[in-house]
Amino acid sequence: METNYLILCIDDDPDDISMLREAFNVLKVRYEIVAAHNGEEGLKTLHQLRDANNLPCLIVLDINMPKMDGRETFHAMRKDSRFADIPVVIFSTSSSPLDKLFFSRKAVEYFVKPIDFQKLSDVACAFLKICDGPGARPAAGRD
Repeated sequence: METNYLILCIDDDPDDISMLREAFNVLKVRYEIVAAHNGEEGLKTLHQLRDANNLPCLIVLDINMPKMDGRETFHAMRKDSRFADIPVVIFSTSSSPLDKLFFSRKAVEYFVKPIDFQKLSDVACAFLKICDGPGARPAAGRD
């Protein structure tokens, strides 16, 4: 099966990644979520995807993670010109105004992880719209 959407999800909670996959399944789209469980692993995965000429259409980034948190990971990605144009969204349990302000100043969309599955499906749909947005790069194998 060809993938229409390749999404890198950097999140230390495997249950959150699994629930996000379920939300995409409900949308009945061809997608692949590549998971990384902390910022260091996320950057390593991003380099591997780049080496395979298969960059994601979106990076879904948690804030609170071990080894390298979301802020540090975001800054590292933006410093590398090869990754600077990949859209990033924050997907976190934090509803802290300071976290939201930090990322809004960087023009990054911020989503608080919903408890309700329907709302999670709505968030997944919003993620796909970002993948399809202006300046979006086609994923490998994308029609």
